[in-house]
Amino acid sequence: MNETIKRSISGVICVLAVVAGLIINKFLYAGLLVFMMVTMMGEFYRMTLGKRYQFSRMLAILAGLVIFALLFSWSAYHIPLQYLSFTMLPLFIVMINSLYVSDKHDFWRFSHIYVGLLYIAVPLALSNLIVFQEQEFNGMLLLCFFVIIWSSDVGGFVFGSTLGKIFKKKLFPEISPKKSWAGFWGGIVLAIAASLVMKQVGWLEYPVIHCVLLAIVMNVAGVYGDLFESQWKRCYEIKDSGHLIPGHGGMLDRFDSTLFAVPAGVMYLVLCGL
Repeated sequence: MNETIKRSISGVICVLAVVAGLIINKFLYAGLLVFMMVTMMGEFYRMTLGKRYQFSRMLAILAGLVIFALLFSWSAYHIPLQYLSFTMLPLFIVMINSLYVSDKHDFWRFSHIYVGLLYIAVPLALSNLIVFQEQEFNGMLLLCFFVIIWSSDVGGFVFGSTLGKIFKKKLFPEISPKKSWAGFWGGIVLAIAASLVMKQVGWLEYPVIHCVLLAIVMNVAGVYGDLFESQWKRCYEIKDSGHLIPGHGGMLDRFDSTLFAVPAGVMYLVLCGL
């Protein structure tokens, strides 16, 4: 099958899965986010640690799930706020466990365990604060964030693969040789267009200027998220973080920009009092 067709089909399936998880109910949303978290953390640890520290990696993934579960329970059911302090417990267990690992060779790599938690688990767990308002589940804002990210990706790909052949200046050639400034600006254009369309149909209820600035902020953050993952892959000399999604690679390859773009979007709205 043609690589572009394969990429398109798998991309559509990913989009449908995310849309279903964000509009049907909170349990499907939770299942989707848990699957993404476990898969992406697993891919990151395979990439950075190989076969080292298997038990510690499982503990870290479990810690991420506990953090997600506690934030989900607080957001959806308003468990007492003090129970959120238990999010620190699995982190302490991971740190204490590091003292007992028998393999002390290249022990500095154990720090990647914490990177996986901060880089992947924390942003996904904090998404609970976006989709719940007064215990009511509403995934529309997070869905709008995804639409902006997807539009940015499409714009980057289309403009980069066409105009990038004419305007050849690269964005970060030492990290990602295929990324061009043409693709970067194309991503911004399509992200802004998507935010304005969503404003027009009533999905985004913010003033036009904030819709435009939100798209720009999320596009820039998403590009950095993509480059951040590319840096890791270049460091460990691998092409893809996994092979779960045909034409895209692993789950981390597909959602790397999301891990930066969504928190950036939330911070923008919070700082602007929106």
